[in-house]
Amino acid sequence: MNIRFDGKTVAVTGAGHGFGRCIAQTFAHLGARVFATAGTVEKCAACERIGAERCVNYRESDFVAVVRELTGGRGVDVVLDMVGAEYFARNLDVLAMDGRLVEIATLRGAKTELNIQAIMQRRLTVTGSTLRPRSVLEKGAIAAALLEHVWPLLEGGTVKPVI
Repeated sequence: MNIRFDGKTVAVTGAGHGFGRCIAQTFAHLGARVFATAGTVEKCAACERIGAERCVNYRESDFVAVVRELTGGRGVDVVLDMVGAEYFARNLDVLAMDGRLVEIATLRGAKTELNIQAIMQRRLTVTGSTLRPRSVLEKGAIAAALLEHVWPLLEGGTVKPVI
């Protein structure tokens, strides 16, 4: 199986830290146009050096406005969010028609208010994921997929985690 994201747009929130930066780098290598958020000029520059088309300093600019402008008003296909509740409404706003929001962490809160009509009108998908409640079999399948698709990028130095 060949995993590619050619022609897809992906936003990674919280990309200023090691895990987020590694995710942004991986998506960029797999062919996606990657947009990211981080909280300092230095972290944004680091994200852009590893493949993000644009990293928005959330303290200085409106992430949604910048990404919508860069995508011609379309928005992104996927948001991979580590921020959580604080970004939830903005994540919905930045998604393109039929976009997907994937929640993988709650660094800035776990509870938020939800505008269901925004999801319905643009046929959005909201999902979340964490490894803890998964079975050993599921974790094994995830590990095998990572070994096949991501590990070669790490091993070959194409994607470099930031520690």
